[in-house]
Amino acid sequence: MCGKNVAEQPKLAVGALAYDTRTDAVGVVMDTGAVVDGRYSLRPPGGGVEWTAVRSDVRPATVADQLRPALAEANTRSRKGGSAWGV
Repeated sequence: MCGKNVAEQPKLAVGALAYDTRTDAVGVVMDTGAVVDGRYSLRPPGGGVEWTAVRSDVRPATVADQLRPALAEANTRSRKGGSAWGV
């Protein structure tokens, strides 16, 4: 989404899942007050340290974005000889 006019970016509400293209991470929108200066405050869905993302680098998270971290973890476990599904 880089290169699009900030006015063309979808506005995300507090609590919405967003995808930060710069950090390749999904986060929960914690603050939209920063939208005034073109930034969102995001936090990992499971909790953790918030980060600030430039509005042009943020878009609504797709289902694929949300599943990517769990799939990567399952693949890592399966390569190490464990069960891919933790069973």
